[in-house]
Amino acid sequence: MKDQFDINGATEWQGTYYRTLLSAQDSDGSLSITDSLSPAGSGPPRHIHKDADETFVTLSGEAVFWRDGSFFQSGPGESVFIPRGVPHTFRVTDAGPSRHLVIMTPGGFEGFFHEMGQAGYAIPEDMQKIVEVAQRYNLEFTGPPLDATD
Repeated sequence: MKDQFDINGATEWQGTYYRTLLSAQDSDGSLSITDSLSPAGSGPPRHIHKDADETFVTLSGEAVFWRDGSFFQSGPGESVFIPRGVPHTFRVTDAGPSRHLVIMTPGGFEGFFHEMGQAGYAIPEDMQKIVEVAQRYNLEFTGPPLDATD
């Protein structure tokens, strides 16, 4: 899978690679697009983006999504829309990895991935520091990540 994802110039954080395809700066703040390659079993804690809508476009692999209490799966060629303010998360299935585009409207959140990768923060050990950075990106954590039983 990595041969289809160019890790040169990508930011790595906790085993996931992030490569910004379109930054907020390049779109006058309108949106950002991040290409992401996530390993099996990975996924963020439940969270809310207070100021941005988020769209996932699954390019390969599969992930289980949780959006405001509902579970569903996304595979290649499928998209998931998360309106701003709605709690959500996902977990790449054990058959992973999964490659997906993350489209944020408006843009700006792509900077969070870069800050996390540069700092090398780990979840849960550095959660306090992660929360501090997340606040600058209008991101609020609301619960734990999904586990294999979810």
